[in-house]
Amino acid sequence: MAEEVELNPKQKKEIAKWFLLNSPAGEIQYVAKDLRLVLNDNEVYDEAVSESFPIYNKSHMICLQMPAGAGDVLVTSFGELGENEYLDPRTAQVAIVDHVKQVCTEVRPATDEELSSAYVEEFRSALDVEILKYAGEAYPKGVCSVYCTKGKEVEGPGFNFELVVVISACRLSPQNFCNGSWRSVWTIEFQDEAQVLEVKGKLQVGAHYFEEGNVQLDAKHECGDSTLFQAIYELLAKYMAFNLLGLDANKSPDDSAISISNILRHHETEYLASLEDLRRKLPVTRTLFPWHNTSQFSLTREITKELGIGK
Repeated sequence: MAEEVELNPKQKKEIAKWFLLNSPAGEIQYVAKDLRLVLNDNEVYDEAVSESFPIYNKSHMICLQMPAGAGDVLVTSFGELGENEYLDPRTAQVAIVDHVKQVCTEVRPATDEELSSAYVEEFRSALDVEILKYAGEAYPKGVCSVYCTKGKEVEGPGFNFELVVVISACRLSPQNFCNGSWRSVWTIEFQDEAQVLEVKGKLQVGAHYFEEGNVQLDAKHECGDSTLFQAIYELLAKYMAFNLLGLDANKSPDDSAISISNILRHHETEYLASLEDLRRKLPVTRTLFPWHNTSQFSLTREITKELGIGK
């Protein structure tokens, strides 16, 4: 019999980090609690959680409540300003975050350098309003934000800038042994020279069912199409022309925001429909699965029956 080899602290830490980073939505605290017992080494544990939690929180785009009713902030790489600091563009505030505890400890006003120029802010805020409406309709427990990731210093026409829309929604029900999450990131590139508006989306759905078993879904989808956005660029060009002439053009950022929101809605609805179609596929029994009454099934019982275990 081969002799067991004791893992060194670095190996233990890397294994612990793997489990933490692969925790399903809303479950990293439970995994961390169990890992503390398994490791039985506070130093290794502390290093593992301090390195893993920031990565996990940003990749899952968790939402934290800011103190004193200041609103919510999304923890994302797009709003990251420095160590543990995250911008909320809607309220022009910066949240200081404790990643391991997953709480916002402090809030400070954002500086002018951390915010978009007045010109870019018109497009950012208009799009934020429309995405807020859409997310409220599509994801009852969803949160969203719109960031300027490139060209935030642009003061007028003739230059490129980039906005990123983030939508994050979780439905956590650990008492019923199931958790789920939706994450979508949309990059909108305003390309002045090419006269196009590029929209690229990355969608991710996660689900975890763990009553008497462990079943997970991790589905990802990417989409984008620049040919559909010529009309939006024309609105942008019209706004630029009005701006140069000193005329009222407040409607153009709003119009482009509505168009972009509709495009996002179309792609996300289409992807959700494809996932719904997946649910409707007939299993090997050729009988529709009763999604309306899943409680009649036991994962362990069905697998035991299927494999003939215990006979």
